[in-house]
Amino acid sequence: MNPTEPAPALSTTRRRVLVGGAAAAASLGLPLTAWGDARPRMRPTAPTTTTTTTSTTTTHPERQTMSTFTTRDGTQLYYKDWGTGPVISFSHGWPLNSDAWESQMFHLASNGFRCIAHDRRGHGRSSQPWNGNDMDTYADDLNELFTALDVKNVMMVGHSTGGGEVARYLGRHGSARVSKAVLMGAVTPIMLKSPNNPQGLPMEVFDGFRQAYLADRAQFFLDIASGPFFNFNRPGAKVSQGMIQSWVSQGLMTGHKNAYDCIKAFSETDFTEDLKKIDVPTLIIHGDDDQIVPIAGSALLAAKLVRKAELKVYPGGSHSLGDTSRERFNADLLAFARA
Repeated sequence: MNPTEPAPALSTTRRRVLVGGAAAAASLGLPLTAWGDARPRMRPTAPTTTTTTTSTTTTHPERQTMSTFTTRDGTQLYYKDWGTGPVISFSHGWPLNSDAWESQMFHLASNGFRCIAHDRRGHGRSSQPWNGNDMDTYADDLNELFTALDVKNVMMVGHSTGGGEVARYLGRHGSARVSKAVLMGAVTPIMLKSPNNPQGLPMEVFDGFRQAYLADRAQFFLDIASGPFFNFNRPGAKVSQGMIQSWVSQGLMTGHKNAYDCIKAFSETDFTEDLKKIDVPTLIIHGDDDQIVPIAGSALLAAKLVRKAELKVYPGGSHSLGDTSRERFNADLLAFARA
């Protein structure tokens, strides 16, 4: 640069850096999220706050669209809070985070609902505590968040491990704040095979998960996302590299021990008694080609245990119906929420 020339405007310099960084990332095959630190960070205007159990309780009439909440044991949970209207909560699967629900949250918030989704402890942007990686604590964390936000008549939606979280919440804390529930590809009533559950998966399957995870968790995540999670290993499947990269990037955000412990939580927890206690209308949705949580040992059994259950089976559906059957799943959620 000629020293006699004026320096370019900051916005121009920053723009060149961002464009150049994005181009470099693309040329290396890297996701653009790798350049997240180079982007200008948008911070919400600091509202007037009061000291409560939430770290960002505000007296301003507009809620923040994302925030953090600290539980009684000091774990910080990240959550999103989009839209206004009747409340719908979302509990994600392993080893993902609330980003997995963005298509559903956008659709429902655009249609008059308030959508709340948190990153489970140890996942995403939440804290990574050494302890508490179990279904009881997951449900208690969610109850604390509901209490702090003082939400009522919530329609709870849970996918996979998140479906277990919803069931354990209702079994442990009741339905005083809940109006409806949706279990999609859920691990209920129990995944593990036993004399009482002959249709479950043998322990060797989950031991294999743990061994592969410890050996090379990045490759393990890539193998799951590239194959059985989205059914991309089926003949004629339309493979999305974007979905694969998103899944792996979310998985790698989990705490190492948190994700390891969660394998036991989602596979060995028995939700039978929780399902029997559910007393709100419940929609159970499952793909009949779910390779992660086979339908015979999950949804078909769960539908018989929940008193007010409606079962919808998606022919050929994968484990991740929110992605591979997005339009139908979003429409079913909206119809159930409006019913």
